[in-house]
Amino acid sequence: MRKYSLLAMAPLLLSGCYDDHNYGGISGPSANFQVIHASPDTPSLTVLIDGQPLFGDLHYGEGTGELQVTAGSHTLSMQAETPTGAVTVIPATAINFAQGNDYVVAAEGAYASIGTAVFPHALSTVDPSATRVQVLNAAPTEPSIAVYLTAPGADLTASTPLGTGSLAFMGATAPADVTSGSYEIRITAAGTTTPVLFDSGAIALSGGTDLVITALQNVGPGTAPVVLGLTDAFGNDATLFDISTPATLRVVNASPDSPPLSVVSNGNTAAPLVAGLAFESFTPYGALTPGPYTFTLTPASNTSQVIATEVLALNPGTQQTIYALGAYATLGTEATFDNRRRVATGAKLRLVQASPAAGFVDVYLTAPGAGIASMAPAIVGIPFGGDTGFQQVVAGSYDLTITTAGTQTVLAGPTTISVINTGIYTIASRDAPGGGAPFGLILMDDFAP
Repeated sequence: MRKYSLLAMAPLLLSGCYDDHNYGGISGPSANFQVIHASPDTPSLTVLIDGQPLFGDLHYGEGTGELQVTAGSHTLSMQAETPTGAVTVIPATAINFAQGNDYVVAAEGAYASIGTAVFPHALSTVDPSATRVQVLNAAPTEPSIAVYLTAPGADLTASTPLGTGSLAFMGATAPADVTSGSYEIRITAAGTTTPVLFDSGAIALSGGTDLVITALQNVGPGTAPVVLGLTDAFGNDATLFDISTPATLRVVNASPDSPPLSVVSNGNTAAPLVAGLAFESFTPYGALTPGPYTFTLTPASNTSQVIATEVLALNPGTQQTIYALGAYATLGTEATFDNRRRVATGAKLRLVQASPAAGFVDVYLTAPGAGIASMAPAIVGIPFGGDTGFQQVVAGSYDLTITTAGTQTVLAGPTTISVINTGIYTIASRDAPGGGAPFGLILMDDFAP
């Protein structure tokens, strides 16, 4: 089975999901269960039942749909996908799956102390006019919270929180059916209505939906300590951010013969987003109000002269980079999504091929001084404008060498780099000033804090 993910959306509309699924292949008494990945620094998980892989590539904040299992005792375990292979992080745990019950199993806590919390309830159909809601507190930074599900704008001092009003870390409210419609979710510390730690703004809950709502540690932009991961009974996922959460954006000038560039946002030439960015330079991530944007790249000396354009819809919580690529006469742009969640099991390393003269390239990561003569490339055939995405690598020191694809003709390097677990590292290959050889590297993120 594979995961199908929804983009983050507001208002959230999830519909048509019922808590009485039959996936086939099971005869006789059965139970349902779903798994939530809620460990903030653990990489993707594989879920195993009785030692057999059942569901893989489960990312932080995601959940499976409801999976069916024969009633009775089974072992559930989980493996993390590390740079050296699968590592068991949740050892085989016996769970007695009672007939007619549904179980939510959440992997929670930091990688060093990860554990599971199991929440059973009786299976039943969700009425088409109702939404079933169960809230989990999986944010280790928030040991005890109160969760309010109210009409938009309702006075919290006159409102009743879900459950007992005090939801401990690794705890959950019982599933509750509410009339579908417009709501607002707010979270405070238990026992008080101020300050509000999280505010969803107005959201729409659709009828017939069975939702697990998980308070997750916020590992992205914004000041809210948590975000909400939402998973329905079919495994559709969405992330709900606090209404104050910005989008973030940085800009890299990798055009070898361009003058300093300005970046103009939505036609505001009087106040460019970036005033003047020289070749090889990059901005820090800057916060922007989520929404649609047209970014134009111009010479810094004339912000009315549009050289290239990038149209983006910036969503809350996203982190993106715009690269200015190619020769000035044919300047283009490339936008990347930057998943900067740090993981405990390795360093996250990515390469963007921003060198127009280099064409397709291979990348070698070797022990310092070892050379590449008897080595195979770590990544092969990256085209101009290509992006490897973040790859987990073992912490340590490496020689990074870039060659013409399919050969060992060195274009750049060897350059010695050192990376650590939890580190985030981006490298952009580049031409020499003016274009062509000698080629070099632009080192970003934790290489240039």
